[in-house]
Amino acid sequence: MAITGKGIQSVERSKYMNTKSKFRNGWEYVKKKKNFYIMLIPAILYFLVFHYAPMYGILIAFKDFSFKKGILGSDWIGLENFIYMFRLENFYMVFKNSLTLSILRIAFTFPIPIILALFLNDIKNARYQKTLQTLFYLPHFVSWVVIGGILVNFLSPVDGVLNNLITIFGGEPVYFLAENKYFYPIIILSSIWKESGWGTIIYLAAITGISSELYEAARIDGANKFQCMRYITFPGIRSTVVTMLILRLGSVMNNGFEQIFVLQNARNLTVSEVFETYTYRLGLLSGRYSFATTVGLFTAVINIILLVGSNWISKKLGEEGLF
Repeated sequence: MAITGKGIQSVERSKYMNTKSKFRNGWEYVKKKKNFYIMLIPAILYFLVFHYAPMYGILIAFKDFSFKKGILGSDWIGLENFIYMFRLENFYMVFKNSLTLSILRIAFTFPIPIILALFLNDIKNARYQKTLQTLFYLPHFVSWVVIGGILVNFLSPVDGVLNNLITIFGGEPVYFLAENKYFYPIIILSSIWKESGWGTIIYLAAITGISSELYEAARIDGANKFQCMRYITFPGIRSTVVTMLILRLGSVMNNGFEQIFVLQNARNLTVSEVFETYTYRLGLLSGRYSFATTVGLFTAVINIILLVGSNWISKKLGEEGLF
């Protein structure tokens, strides 16, 4: 059946009125919640000034940057920096190290806060629970520089506590930070100790949103603690777990500069050199700002692809996703 000109005009007018109505309702909601939006202004300004405004600096990746000429005045060289990057042998070593360490972090450090949150929630003694939470949170506030110094002294082959114990039991001292096979375990274990407690905050907050009536009904039916945890608590925070996993996958190429840098030395460089330390050496120490920006842009693109991809997969599996 053909649609007449008047019919088309009627449809267009209906769409326009619906859009106008949605805009009016949205504006009314903003005015109603204006105090909350006013509180958002500092955060918005922060991101605009420190995150979005400097983004024009990615132009350096496509230029032969010169301080004298500035970012806009420097000569365009197109994709030469990227071609040079992919031809470097060290680049693939750094890429492998970054990817390997990120996968290990996700595999070993991501589940720990979830497990801690599940067990902390099951503690009925409020005072004991808060004490444990505080003890778990405290390491987060200690700088990686301080923790790095503690680890270097603790693992020292000369007077380190661990090597002293090894010597007492008849073993030979081991220079742990100089052995490649020990570097990743040290990074993973120190990450678990420092950040796992802090990571439980989000999951504990999600658990508080689960109705207590579900637990009461389960106990009446004879469910024990672990069954309640398995069939009520974990399904109740599954969407939060998926969201956090998507965010973590969206930063796979980021391993953190401070932790790696304080434990890095010339003897473990083949496994400890990641993109953060690589760009630091190229950008600040060698003064190759264009190339360092190229590496940073490459890692950002990889992170965006993984973020969008993991979000798409989560939606296909029936989860809400981020967007």
